Amino acid sequence: MVALAGTAVGAEQRAPEPKELPRGGKSVLPQHRVIGFYGAPQAPGLGELGIGSPASAAKRLRRQLRPYKRRSREPILPVFELLGTIALAHPGSDGKYRSRQPDAIIRRYSKTAKRNRFLLMLDIQPGRSRFIEEARNLKRWLRKPYVSVALDPEWNMGPRGVPGQGIGSVSAKMVNRVTRFLTGIVRRHELPQKLVVVHQFTDSMIRHKEDLKARPGVDLVLNADGFGTPEAKSSKYEQLAPPKRSGLFPGFKLFYEEDTNLMNPKQVMRLKPRPDFIVYE
Repeated sequence: MVALAGTAVGAEQRAPEPKELPRGGKSVLPQHRVIGFYGAPQAPGLGELGIGSPASAAKRLRRQLRPYKRRSREPILPVFELLGTIALAHPGSDGKYRSRQPDAIIRRYSKTAKRNRFLLMLDIQPGRSRFIEEARNLKRWLRKPYVSVALDPEWNMGPRGVPGQGIGSVSAKMVNRVTRFLTGIVRRHELPQKLVVVHQFTDSMIRHKEDLKARPGVDLVLNADGFGTPEAKSSKYEQLAPPKRSGLFPGFKLFYEEDTNLMNPKQVMRLKPRPDFIVYE
C-alpha cells in the first residue's frame, strides 16, 4: 500500500500545469477587454511594435493601459499584435507577394509577451497567398496557450492582385476555415480560447458577412480599422460593429500618427457598443 501511494504522489507531481490565458482562466471575451499595440520591427512605419525593443513596447503599452483600467469593468488583457505575414509590393522568392516573419523575431516577442503576461496575436497580410495557408504555417506558435491570430483582408490580393495597388477582401467562407482550424488546435491541445480579429474599414472587405460562424474555443472580433477624425471614426465604427446577438465582438483601431485629433481613452470607452478589443498602430 505504501508503494502504491508513493507512485500516485509521484504521478501527481509530474502532471502538467493546466493551460490558461496569461492572466488566468480559459475565456478571452467578454470576460476581458483586450488592448494592445500593432506592428513589426522591420520598420517604424509598420506600427507601434516597430519602435524600439519588445521590452520597451511592453513598458509603453502598460502606460497606455492605465486610463482604460479606470474605465473598464472587465479586467484588461494586453496584447502584442505582431505581423506574422507581411504583404510585399514585389513578388518575393515564391511569387506570393508576402514575407513570413522569421521565427527568431516571433520568438523575441513571444518571450516578452509571456514574461509580461500578454497575449501575442500574429497578424496575417497574405498578399497572393491564402489566410488558411499562412495560419497553418504559424501552427507551431498557435499551439501555445497565449498566441492568437488576426486577419488583414486589405492585403488579401487573390491570384493576380498586387499589395498597395488595390484594397483586398476576404470571404466569410475563408474566415470560417481559419476559425475551424483554430478550434481543432484548441480541442486537441486543451487550450484556452483563441482570439481571431478580422480588420475592416469598409463593409465590403468581409464578403457574405452574414455567413460568419461563431465557434467553440474561438472569439471572433470584427475590428473597425482606418484612420480619420474622431467623428468619422465613431461613425465608421457604429456602421461596422457586429450586431449584439451575432456571437461576434466589436473592435476598434487607433493610429498615433495618421489619426486627426487622436481619440483619448474616455472617448473610446464612450463608443456604442463599447469595444471589446482596442489596438493602437
